[in-house]
Amino acid sequence: MLSGKNILLGITGGIAAYKTTFLVRLLIKAGAKVKIVMTQSASSFVSPLTLSTLSKNPVLMDFVNKKDGSLSWNNHVEMGLWADLMLIAPATANTLSKMANGTCDNLLLATYLSAKCPVYFAPAMDLDMYQHPSTKASLEKLQSFGNVMIPAESGELASGLSGEGRMAEPENIMAFLQNHLATGLPLSGKKVLVTAGPTHEALDPVRFLGNQSSGTMGFALAKRAAELGAQVVLISGPTNLFLEEHNIEVIRVTTAEEMYGAVHQYYETVDIAISAAAVADYKPKNVAKQKIKKQPEDDMKLELVRTKDILLSMGEKKQKQYLVGFALETENELENAKT
Repeated sequence: MLSGKNILLGITGGIAAYKTTFLVRLLIKAGAKVKIVMTQSASSFVSPLTLSTLSKNPVLMDFVNKKDGSLSWNNHVEMGLWADLMLIAPATANTLSKMANGTCDNLLLATYLSAKCPVYFAPAMDLDMYQHPSTKASLEKLQSFGNVMIPAESGELASGLSGEGRMAEPENIMAFLQNHLATGLPLSGKKVLVTAGPTHEALDPVRFLGNQSSGTMGFALAKRAAELGAQVVLISGPTNLFLEEHNIEVIRVTTAEEMYGAVHQYYETVDIAISAAAVADYKPKNVAKQKIKKQPEDDMKLELVRTKDILLSMGEKKQKQYLVGFALETENELENAKT
């Protein structure tokens, strides 16, 4: 959901500002382009140089840049138009009050007032400040404007007290954004099962029967389903591929038997099942307990038995699911795929 998005991150002067270094990395890892505008007080808690290095963009703090005796203007309107989404984190009580009342005394606030995109904010302050009626009024007013609040969390606070007011952890902010943006997408609310990669059937402790499947097709399908709002279960045989989307659960298996078990653990609960794995049709009848040694005079005869047909079993148990199967053929492709 965040891949290719322009994210404008606003950072204000609270102790939680140090967490924005992790937040920037997560946003970029999700495929977003990140620009940062911060208040002067925020720069006391987190280095603009660090944030600039992570985001690969200059960090803006003032309306006017003074460099080498020349002046240049930071156009808050252009930044507001550039952004697909503005996220203010942490949002201190001071900034929340100014946002709610239209105060425009720094670059961040001017950019907020200029933004045409959805605005999310993550409050961060001490317990008593968070519970104060004026803060509650600011939060309600901002949400009435259409801004989206990422709720503060409970826990240990900078004051040593414990309670509500902590800025949501970066990974929780990411999950909130992903879930919120997924609403209204074509697969929002749907659960999708995808199988990917090969299976390995052991001959002995060091050898196996396998195939050349990389898993790329299945992983790409899982990623796309997640981008369209689905909650995805990806069951993968041995591959070197990884996905870290918050709405993709990756289950690693090795054998056809393990994949069969994992598939039927989830199959009844999904809306769509895509069988893109290259599952072994046969496996050795007996697996040697020790490495099989070559014999100078003898050929080796290998007895194979059928594995369970995962796609066939899914078809037999199909109820409401939309079922998609893949088959790689070397001849009579269409006819063989139908059998």
